[in-house]
Amino acid sequence: MDDQSFVYDNMYPVARVLYQNLPSFEIAGFALFGVILLLSALVYKLGFAKKLPLGKNIVIGLFLAVGGLGLTFLAFFLPVVEGLVIAALILILYKIRLWREKRENAASH
Repeated sequence: MDDQSFVYDNMYPVARVLYQNLPSFEIAGFALFGVILLLSALVYKLGFAKKLPLGKNIVIGLFLAVGGLGLTFLAFFLPVVEGLVIAALILILYKIRLWREKRENAASH
């Protein structure tokens, strides 16, 4: 067994697909970082975001980017992207349910 197949066999699915299908490891790394950054921003927006001034939103965006960089290194051998997808799906379902309850309450009053 060569080293490359050993590494690919131990990667989690999203990272493996990106690294096996994109033309270079550098592009795959940036793509993995982009996926993590977008999913982190989505989870933040769905679950934690409040109306803040632009400056504070920029600071939060910077912290999301720095945290995303750390998560990118962990995403090779841990289910980071998969966990973010599940968190986003749970928060989307929660928001849909909350929206329906508000709509029903407004219709009944």
